[in-house]
Amino acid sequence: MMLDDIIKYRLQKLERYQKFYSAYPNRIGPRISIKKAIDKFEEWLASKKTLKLVGRIVGLRNQGKIIFVDLKDFDSRIQLVLKKDLTSEFELLADCIDIGDFLWAKGRLFKTKTREKSLLANQARLISKSLRPLPQSWYGLKDIEKRLRHRELDFILNPSAKNFLVTRSKIISSLTKILHQYGFQEVQTPILQPVAGGAKARPFKTRWQALGQDVYLRIAPELYLKRLLVAGFEKIFELGKNFRNEGIDRVHYPEFTMLELYWAYKDYKFLMKFTKNVLTKLFKQFKPNKLVYQKKSIDINNWQTLTFNEAIKRYAPHQKGEPDQILSKKVKPNLIDPTFIIDHPKSISPLAKSKPDNPELVERFQLYIGGIELANGYTELNNPLEQRKRMSKQKNLDENFLEALEYGMPPAAGVGIGIDRLVALIVDSHSIREVISFPVLKSK
Repeated sequence: MMLDDIIKYRLQKLERYQKFYSAYPNRIGPRISIKKAIDKFEEWLASKKTLKLVGRIVGLRNQGKIIFVDLKDFDSRIQLVLKKDLTSEFELLADCIDIGDFLWAKGRLFKTKTREKSLLANQARLISKSLRPLPQSWYGLKDIEKRLRHRELDFILNPSAKNFLVTRSKIISSLTKILHQYGFQEVQTPILQPVAGGAKARPFKTRWQALGQDVYLRIAPELYLKRLLVAGFEKIFELGKNFRNEGIDRVHYPEFTMLELYWAYKDYKFLMKFTKNVLTKLFKQFKPNKLVYQKKSIDINNWQTLTFNEAIKRYAPHQKGEPDQILSKKVKPNLIDPTFIIDHPKSISPLAKSKPDNPELVERFQLYIGGIELANGYTELNNPLEQRKRMSKQKNLDENFLEALEYGMPPAAGVGIGIDRLVALIVDSHSIREVISFPVLKSK
């Protein structure tokens, strides 16, 4: 049967059902999660408690006078049994329900002859009719591009995809909880900015019609967060979206989530220790046994530190070209265990403070794990004259930031951590797009 025929057939079922009841009721009423019903199964079986459950039909076996339904809510599944001599409106349900429909059911728990935990329903109602068949019963959902284009289906049919997002939520929650325990305050700064500042990247440009001016989606919140340091805030962080109008690959995506934090009166070495402690806590919480990424085993207890020059001499001693390009292309793939690269050239670090003993190097660190860059931090440049001098080479100066800096910014250190990469590392996903709920793909 073709897809159009299936949709037409389901529309006919919808029409028949809605002669008696709404297939999309406004209210459902109190209900119990399927997980709770399973957890308390023996207790409620003994007490003959009446339960009300809801979920999506993911399995359906009609045997004439009895219908077996696999009912699934967010995280659990149970067998629902409808009987002709017990369930009200049995014939209507038998004629109208399909895999994919959402169902409400009321009844008591029992065990089948095969000892399967089930709910024997004396009432059941459609609460949302599915007009399209789920891919598993139609054309399958195997290739990754199709999965990413239809993520709602991917999450229904692919438990690991849904678990990626669940784990992402838990990681972010744990991370923000740790920061709050250290006394950090969470803030929000503008996403639409008059100057695309804070990092070297091609921005997304748009038009703010009410103001009659062009604005940019932020590359980073850095300059606004530093203005908050000027304002007297000492421990702040922002967790939100950044945008860089550049390429897409396994570890890069133009719309990405970053954690950026600033700590007044600290330096880059302090933040290196802090970053190590925070990430080690997360790894032990979510990967207590072993951290593996792309078939590479990572020793989370083996943290190393190399200077920028040491790393290039070790892994690319004869390579010619721009030093940051050599680091990215030749050195990075070798950095599997957690590795801090420190003391970068000033020429590629315009917002970091120079080292007192070597002004051509800066107090900066990058953290690599599993061959990907996970964090970038430094002792912040707070000398307004030096900052203006370094920024003067840029096409667009952020005068508001430079003016704020002239009021005085306390010594501080800051670090940015890529959330998408962190999650991908912990769940061992093939691409960061798999840990983003709805990645944008090129239009067909």
